[in-house]
Amino acid sequence: MFTGIIEELGTVKRIEKGSQSFRITIKAQKVLEDVKIGDSIAVNGVCLTVVDFAPDFFTADVMPETVAKTTLKSLSSGDYVNLERALRLGDRLGGHLVQGHVDGIGRIIRKESRDIAVIYHIAAPGQVLKYTVPKGSIAIDGISLTVVEVGKDSFSVSLIPHTAKMTTLGFKNAGDEVNLETDIIGRYIERLLSHHELPAAAKKELDMNFLAEHGFI
Repeated sequence: MFTGIIEELGTVKRIEKGSQSFRITIKAQKVLEDVKIGDSIAVNGVCLTVVDFAPDFFTADVMPETVAKTTLKSLSSGDYVNLERALRLGDRLGGHLVQGHVDGIGRIIRKESRDIAVIYHIAAPGQVLKYTVPKGSIAIDGISLTVVEVGKDSFSVSLIPHTAKMTTLGFKNAGDEVNLETDIIGRYIERLLSHHELPAAAKKELDMNFLAEHGFI
């Protein structure tokens, strides 16, 4: 479990490709301070397991499922990546609960400056937009961000200068792809509602929009 607060930008050192999977080695510093074999580190929002490390890098295996469903397959040596260690009990939850399990790949449609902020408009698949609500949380390449608006096939978020400077999103432009993970709370609520017998009229009213409007999510 993670919080979506990026600890540092790592650099891809080496990628060793197999037939459907690959092994990735990433240069880092902060996330290696207390690292152990088997630890979880989120790389661009994807939870990976440390299988080897040294004072200035760690290595992780990327399985076929992860290759197929995330943007990690597009990485090359020298690319920057967002890094975050797993959450410890007692840590401050500065962002929101992030699992490191990508729900879909989005594509940046455009960027626009608004005073000191930069607004990103991102096209997203239906299974992501289903759980995306204005003022709700979403993880983009592992970054916890607040949703500004939600459209039929896209949504927008706003980046402060610090986030743009300290994460890969600040370097990305229209056409670039990003990993998306929705807020886990919305998915659990839907699951509970689908298994709870309610009168037909109540079921019609009690949807994600209703919950968002009344402050439940």
